[in-house]
Amino acid sequence: MEQQILKTILAGATPDRTCVPPDCADWEGELPCCAPLANPYVPFQNENSKRYTIEKGLVRGTLFPGLDLPYLGKVNTEEKGNSGLAELQALAFALNELGLYLDTHADDKEAAELFQSYADLYHEGFVAFQVKNGPIFQLSAVQNGSYLWTHDPWPWDCAANQEE
Repeated sequence: MEQQILKTILAGATPDRTCVPPDCADWEGELPCCAPLANPYVPFQNENSKRYTIEKGLVRGTLFPGLDLPYLGKVNTEEKGNSGLAELQALAFALNELGLYLDTHADDKEAAELFQSYADLYHEGFVAFQVKNGPIFQLSAVQNGSYLWTHDPWPWDCAANQEE
């Protein structure tokens, strides 16, 4: 039975019906029976891969130029502002990217040192930002027995969080 289903699928039909051109539409919200199989490709990263600055990496969606493959050639080049919150966002993104890289390149000492450096900067900036502007995350909204989350502008309220 399984071999018959596999033969049917490879022949371009679903197991329960034959695929004919009028059925080859995706308007029903399902993968059409005529959909071709894809062969995804992700470039392999070598150790000591080149890196964007953290600000550029944030808007490009990757810290590594070798993985920067813009869809249809559309490139986001507009960098975020120069606020403390934008710097924290860029550091958090860089930490996530470096963490993913280190998952497969655990012996890259330079990347590990950079990760630690960014982690230290992030922690320092996080604490300083919260002292000045209030909690960034709801998890840190209770201070001295008071719930402060609704008292200050929320971090995503850009106009209220403009630095002077």
